[in-house]
This record gives sequence, C-alpha cells and structure tokens, in this order.
Amino acid sequence: MPARMDSEFPAYYISHGGGPWPWMPEERNTVYAELTAALSAIIPSLPRKPEAILMISAHWEEEVFTVQSSPKPGMVYDYYGFPEFTYAIHYTSPGSPALAHDVLRLLRNSGIPAGEDANRGYDHGMFSPMEVINPDADIPVVQLSLKTGLRPHEHIALGRALRPLRKERIFIMGSGLSYHNLRLFNRRAEQPSGEFDAWLRETVTRTRGQERNTLLEQWENAPSARIAHPREEHLLPLMVAVGCAEDEYGVTTYNQTDFMGGVHVSNFQFG
Repeated sequence: MPARMDSEFPAYYISHGGGPWPWMPEERNTVYAELTAALSAIIPSLPRKPEAILMISAHWEEEVFTVQSSPKPGMVYDYYGFPEFTYAIHYTSPGSPALAHDVLRLLRNSGIPAGEDANRGYDHGMFSPMEVINPDADIPVVQLSLKTGLRPHEHIALGRALRPLRKERIFIMGSGLSYHNLRLFNRRAEQPSGEFDAWLRETVTRTRGQERNTLLEQWENAPSARIAHPREEHLLPLMVAVGCAEDEYGVTTYNQTDFMGGVHVSNFQFG
C-alpha cells in the first residue's frame, strides 16, 4: 500500500443508517451500537482537526453538482414515521461559503458544470452521522449534491476534481449505505447483502486506479448488485471518495454482518 502524504487528509465513505437514529437511545445503543463506535472513532483517527468537512450525501440530487453555500444551513427532515420530537432536532454546525467557493472553482476549472444553493439545509444523510462523528458541531460542514442520472464515471470525476482539497485540511466524506434495499432487510437480506458486500470490499481494498474505476463503473455486474441497490443513490457517494483517492487502496473501517438483524454493511477509508 502506498504511503499517505502527511499533508493530505484521508477521504471516507460511510454508511449513515436510517432516519434520526442518533437521537433515539433505544436504537443507538442496540441496532446502531457498532456503527456508533465506528463513526465516533473517525475524528480522533485523523492527523489533526479538519478545517471543514465536505459531505456528499445520498439524499441530495441536482441536475448539476450543486454545493451548499449558506453560512448557517437549516434542517431538512427527509424521513417519515419517526417520533414527533425528531422533526425538531438540530445539528448546529456552521456552513462555509469559502469552502463552497473553492468547490465551485475546482469543478469549473475541471470543466464540470456546477451550481450553488444558499437555501439548502442539512439532510439526515449529513446530520445523523455527524451527530455521532462530531457531537460538538464545531467543524464547518458543507454538503455537495449528487448529479441526477447517477452515472458512476461522473461521480468519480467529481472526486478527482476535489482531490486538492485534501491538502487544505478538508475532510471529504461520502455518506450513503453500502446496502440499501428498504424492501429487503433483516435476515432476508443476509445472502444478497453478503454477496455484494464481499465484492465491494474486494474491489475497494484490493484494486486501485483505472482497474478499480472500471469495476465500480460496471458495479451492476457484481453479485446481487441490483438487489443491494435497486437505485444506486446510496452507492454513488463511494464513487466520489474513490475519485479523490484513485491511487490509494481503501481500508475497511467498519464491517457488520448483522446490521438490522442480518444485513452486511461496510465503511471505507482512503489515505
């Protein structure tokens, strides 16, 4: 494995769980106990405190890649069926218009059309994991959308354009779920999620560069791929993390084989 440059921050892909689970102790301390431990370990593992976090969430799609530019983003409660109090929770980290400007510059300089949204709030793909990753909410966080069409090569190219930010103490994080079929969870998902997770871990940690890009661009050929992801929005944030670390092997930082009673899920670090 090539050595990581000391001046370059790692990039991550995380599985963010469902809805506002960190605010629900009966969930956080049981079903989500292993994920809580993995997410809690991320900031202490970094070489130093990030200047800001750039979060690519599965829960935001736009016609062009769009960056959140508010200095104080609000909240988007993009879930349903949870207790009433979870629609009044707040994750209070500041935004960063300066980082948003840098993202726009990098994308446009790379020939990637991009826009900004000063009104977009934080969705649960951001605020749920961040409540565990950094409960103090003292690190600015900026969200960046996926692009409709969900083409893997476009999201790998997005990550490639963002790579210079890793040398600026910016922590780039893709937030999705490595298995996301809400109609097939619990023990019924054990076999297909296990098959896809094994392929994903092999691809991410044993290949790199164009070989890995090609495998991920053709991810639908993987075992149980379309069972694991009937729609791939929760997988695409991984492509961004891979794109900004193309020459680096991934490392599995969390792998659970009984999530929600039988689902295999993983998180990955690059660098």
